[in-house]
Amino acid sequence: MLSAVVPADEQERLQALHDLSILDTGREQAYDDMTHLAAQICGTPVSAVTFVDHDRQWFKSSVGFLPDSTDREVSFCAHTILDTDIFEVRDARRDPRFADNPLVVGDPFIRFYAGVPLRTISGRSVGALCVIDHRPRRLNDDQREALSALARAVSHFLELRQATRRLQESLHDLKTLSGLIPICMHCKNIRSDAGYWKSVERYVENNSTARFSHCICPTCLQQYYSDLRLDA
Repeated sequence: MLSAVVPADEQERLQALHDLSILDTGREQAYDDMTHLAAQICGTPVSAVTFVDHDRQWFKSSVGFLPDSTDREVSFCAHTILDTDIFEVRDARRDPRFADNPLVVGDPFIRFYAGVPLRTISGRSVGALCVIDHRPRRLNDDQREALSALARAVSHFLELRQATRRLQESLHDLKTLSGLIPICMHCKNIRSDAGYWKSVERYVENNSTARFSHCICPTCLQQYYSDLRLDA
């Protein structure tokens, strides 16, 4: 068995993978739909969306294969992420890289494999959409094109998922002012919910994401600093 080499951008690739916050998450319909479509289009009993971590291959979604993960060293998808195009093994038993692989000589008894890398918007290959069969075969041109299109769709799901998560985090951090705010008619201090009086600046900064930058308006400049020659 010949394990896949480590990509030249491994550290950046792993960082991109972890930034997705996808590892060890639950099942999601969008990914399950893609694996089912991949299996149907390619006519295979097994398909999966996988992510290649530091020392494991983790399955986000799978059809016909139950384990949540496998060791990276036996992973076919670890080979897939080394390229930008589809990676196809037509008969694993006759391929010296995989002939004695535990996933070939044992469950799920892989004979045929085809995978397309899942790439982030930064160009890092973090996993694969793959299809597997228990007999030697090859994909036709239409199936190869369809599998690549489905992999692009999964990559778009990942981008959307990451953007949504970042937006939710931003909204969680965002504080808004609403309702009736008690303000002193003389000093203009504001009373907080705890009953403490605070300056307008301190109250707004504590209850929103706004920050103050002090300056002098033209009216106050004329009223309080009329003796200053600003054009000097």
